[in-house]
Amino acid sequence: MGIRKVLVVDDEPDIRRVIALSLAHFAGWQVVQAASGEEALALAGAEQPDVVLLDVTMPGMDGRQTLAALRADPRTANIPVVFATARVRPNDVDEWRTLGARGHIAKPFDPTTIARQISALVGVK
Repeated sequence: MGIRKVLVVDDEPDIRRVIALSLAHFAGWQVVQAASGEEALALAGAEQPDVVLLDVTMPGMDGRQTLAALRADPRTANIPVVFATARVRPNDVDEWRTLGARGHIAKPFDPTTIARQISALVGVK
């Protein structure tokens, strides 16, 4: 079974819009958008997306805290999470994997290939 629905979590509306348009256009995926970690938790439980694309740096609940809360909720514990970030330090990737993320996509990203990148990270062809 492939990816059909993606929850995109980013505090920047322009980034959410570009990701949503590219995922819908290039992959035909349904995109649900959240502007915060708190909103993402509510939507992930209600929408049951196939994958969550999660910004690392957000005000309030950041990506790490959001991922921890997703893993703590039985309804969302097994949803694959991919981080999207402009800043990656060498130890970040290991920390994110320890927290349960499948990987990360660097910002800025290529709108024409982001769907393929997400699919590869979560093991879907």
